[in-house]
Amino acid sequence: MRVVVTGAAGNIGRAVVARLHAAAVDVVALALEAVTGTSKCVVGSAGDPDVVAEAFEGQVDAVIHLAAIPAPTLGTALDVFTGNTRATFVVLDEAARRGVPRAVLASSYALLGMPFSPHDLHPPYYPLDEQAPPQVEDPYALSKLVDELTGEMFHRRHGMDVVALRFPFTGGTQRLAKAAADVRADPELGARNSWAYLHVDDAAEAAWLAASRPLTGFHRVFLAAPDTFAAQPTEELIAAYHKGVPVRAAIAGRRVPIDTGAAERLLGFRPAYRIPE
Repeated sequence: MRVVVTGAAGNIGRAVVARLHAAAVDVVALALEAVTGTSKCVVGSAGDPDVVAEAFEGQVDAVIHLAAIPAPTLGTALDVFTGNTRATFVVLDEAARRGVPRAVLASSYALLGMPFSPHDLHPPYYPLDEQAPPQVEDPYALSKLVDELTGEMFHRRHGMDVVALRFPFTGGTQRLAKAAADVRADPELGARNSWAYLHVDDAAEAAWLAASRPLTGFHRVFLAAPDTFAAQPTEELIAAYHKGVPVRAAIAGRRVPIDTGAAERLLGFRPAYRIPE
């Protein structure tokens, strides 16, 4: 199997390259800097058609598209929105013209609008699921919403099977430990993110499953570890920080208030890492 990984030098990208290497996959990396451990590395922007075309030379079985500006604070609004959406279109367009049958897109919990909104937003209900309507108020959330629509369009137009992975706050063990300590000291810090997290190795596993598991169609799925950053029971957190938001199904203990059942059913994905008690 040969897989193109864009954004291969990033937080999730390096973990994905390592996971694919462990599965004996031939990896082509596309990144803004050189990446080791791959059969080929193309340095450049995923929004540049010539660079992307070079990455897709030869037989390619899937693309895992991770390249993006990962927050609205890391560039101008125009750079974030147009950069992210252009890269997704360029990558999927090249993949479609080459007949690549599978694409995996890095989407985000942030497309719901809450994490980066200038206003105090609350979810429509808990547990959140893929039917929850976005409340987009920032260019990053808008870019991820458009990215999903772009993936859906390429499935309809070209028959490409596409999975959009909605990542929550994601990091390695040390980054997650620090975030957990911060949230446990002040639970309000985690409220916009529904106190959710995912270890980067679990993110890589989900990406590998989305690239390799038999499936058809376009799918968007939430990912998250099974519990939250916080020490308090989740329903107590919701009552305190998202007053009046309906809880449509019981959320036991510290369970994350996001329904990740679609990822388990579609991909067989179950996160391995949990924050220690």
